[in-house]
Parts: sequence; C-alpha cells; structure tokens
Amino acid sequence: MANQLTADSPKAWLLTRRSRPVRSQAERRETRTAYLFIAPSAIGFVVFVLGPLVAAFWFSLTKYDIISPPTFVGLDNYIRLFSDSRLGTVYLNTIIYVVAAVVLINGLGLLLAVLINQHMPRWLTYIFRSVYFFPALVALAYIAIIWQALFQKDTGIVNYYLSFLGVEPINWLNSDAMSRISVIIVDVWRNVGFTMLIFVSALQEVPKELDEAAQIDGAGPITVFRKITVPMISQAIFFNITITIIGAFQIYESVIVLTNGGPGDSTRSVVMYLAEKAFSDFDLGYASAISMTLFAVILAVTIVQFRVRRAWVHYEQ
Repeated sequence: MANQLTADSPKAWLLTRRSRPVRSQAERRETRTAYLFIAPSAIGFVVFVLGPLVAAFWFSLTKYDIISPPTFVGLDNYIRLFSDSRLGTVYLNTIIYVVAAVVLINGLGLLLAVLINQHMPRWLTYIFRSVYFFPALVALAYIAIIWQALFQKDTGIVNYYLSFLGVEPINWLNSDAMSRISVIIVDVWRNVGFTMLIFVSALQEVPKELDEAAQIDGAGPITVFRKITVPMISQAIFFNITITIIGAFQIYESVIVLTNGGPGDSTRSVVMYLAEKAFSDFDLGYASAISMTLFAVILAVTIVQFRVRRAWVHYEQ
C-alpha cells in the first residue's frame, strides 16, 4: 500500500507529464504562424466592431452632447424611446423597406438568374451578368443622385416617357406614398444584380440529371423548379435573404440623397433618424439608445432566420 501511486503523488504527476505528446518545434512554429494570420482579423473585430458596440451601449446609459462629459442617467434614454412618436414612424418606414427588399430584390434576382441560366451562348451570358451586376459596383450616393434627376416631376426622364402612355406627371420625391416607392425602386435596382449573381452560381451547381429525371417522370417546368431547383439552391436563397434584411435595416444613403427623409418623416429610416439625433441635435446618448434597439432587432431577426432555416434549407449529404 505504501508503494501504491496516488493521483497526488509526484511520481504519478511525472508519469502523466511524460505520457503527454511532446509538441515539436515545427508544430509550435506553425501555431504561432496561425495566430499571426488571425491576429489582424481579431484586432480589427475588437477595434472596429466590439469596441464601438460596447461604447455605444455605455453612451446609451448617459446624457452626452459631445461637448460636455457624459453623465450617467441609467435607463432614462430607453424609457424615452416609448414616448418618441417619430421613432415609431421611422421604424415603420424601415420595416417597409425590409419587406420590399426581401421580396423584390430576391424575387427579381432569382427571375433574372433563371433567365440567364437558360441555354444561350456563353459570351451572351457573360454580358447579361455583367450588365445586371454593374449597379452593385457603383457607390449608392452616386446612383441616388442620378435617380433624383430621373425622378424630377417636370424635367425627369421617367415622367417624360410616362407621358407617352397618357400618365400625368408623378410627384415622385415630394409625396408621402410615391417618395417611399422611389426609395424602394432605387434600392432594388442597385442591389438586384448581387442576388442575381449568387443565384446564377447556385443554379449552375444543380445537377442536370435531376431535372432530366423529373421531366422523364412527367413533371412540368414549374414542378421541377419548385420541387428540385428551389431545394437545391435553398442555401443561396437563405444567404441572400439574410444579407438583404441586414442591409435594408441599415438603409441610409439613398434616402438622404433622394428625399432627405421627407416629406416630413415619410421616408426617414432608423439609421437616418439616429444620425440626426447624434450629429444634428448632439444628443449622442439618445442616439446610442436608438442604435442599440436597431442592433437588437437585427440580431433577433437573424437568430430567428437561423432557427427556422432547418425547416426549409436543404443540405446535401
């Protein structure tokens, strides 16, 4: 019994240490190299994402006008959110933008992708893909300036061509309903090419044998598309919907250039409203509280998407 090793004895500890695999100098060097490669991304995340997020949360608990030091006020800014009638309006506008973006950008993007994926010369396919994707490469502010000129009531090209159809001049940018539609049109026109490109790549990965087998069994084009094509590209659909929702919640440039949020608050987005509170009213504490609500909404929607994806996203085994 006296010679029996116990877990706390020095001999047992020494035997345990010896039984562990000894890492070679090359393995340690590879580990250090791996840490060096991921260090820029980790530092960038901490400095540009995590740091500002923590700072915004802290400022949301303070009264801060940029000039004087921040004063801690607890949850006062969050309580103030419930009495802000303008915040409800801008959130409603933003939700409308999100729904329109998800339906129109992804719907039209999928339609264009299906048309481009049809049998046609390869050079023609490249031309169509480049033409539809080109607006996504141009800064949104420049695109909004161009569309602002096109949407002018008296001198705009859009109303000029509509006049040939007997349509009276439309006040695209200065009416509550049409100004919101104008923002949606610009957003869809600019971003539909990106979703189209993702869908084209996904469609090209669908095995042709599945379509041919379904057609031999008597399935029509709509049935083949619904039962085979859509499940096979469901990962691309999920990706595009997620990216579109996050981007639509942060819509800003096109609104401020086209309508400056007007008339009234009919086109003002949440990001535009919090920017106004922060840099026009110098109410940085309240603006930070608004930004935290937007962060919570985007996070909640993203979590729900990842929860429900198991029910409709198809993964090949």
